[in-house]
Amino acid sequence: MPLETRVRASLLLCVFSALCGSAGSGCGYALTGRGSFLPEYIKTIGIPTFTNGTTVFNVEISLTEKVRAEFIGRGRYTVLPDASGVDALLTGEVTGITVAPASFTQEQQASRYLITMTVKIEFRDMRDGRVMWENPGLMFRQEYEPSGGRSAVDPAAFFGQESNALDRVSTEFARAIVSSILEAF
Repeated sequence: MPLETRVRASLLLCVFSALCGSAGSGCGYALTGRGSFLPEYIKTIGIPTFTNGTTVFNVEISLTEKVRAEFIGRGRYTVLPDASGVDALLTGEVTGITVAPASFTQEQQASRYLITMTVKIEFRDMRDGRVMWENPGLMFRQEYEPSGGRSAVDPAAFFGQESNALDRVSTEFARAIVSSILEAF
């Protein structure tokens, strides 16, 4: 290899190394979902089962489990189902779930539905009793088709899709809540 080519290759390698070194040297950027603005002394978070103010059976259990799993997935906190003996407490109440038609067929039958879940959330520092984050009317929505390939009048198809949509809303809710609390948005 000629000297000029080796010098050019060495120069490119040096520039590339410098760029890589400066990119990883902490320029202030971080991956979303990894930071936390909570005080250092918060190690244990209590998340008792949310309350259910709706007629939808067991929605509070699914929602609570997803929020606990999301906190555990962040890897920094011990999550307990208790309200006592913890550094912080997250409480929630499902205040509303509605299902409404979102679009119609030419025959004026509903072809898509919109499920809306409203939840009241409070995150409290148990050391001083201060509310660190709250939202009394958090709302999440998910559209779905009731038929799933079956007749729109088949109840099993309708309720199966509603359950799947509610599960997706719960997952979205858990991610948003944990991100809001930990990343101070």
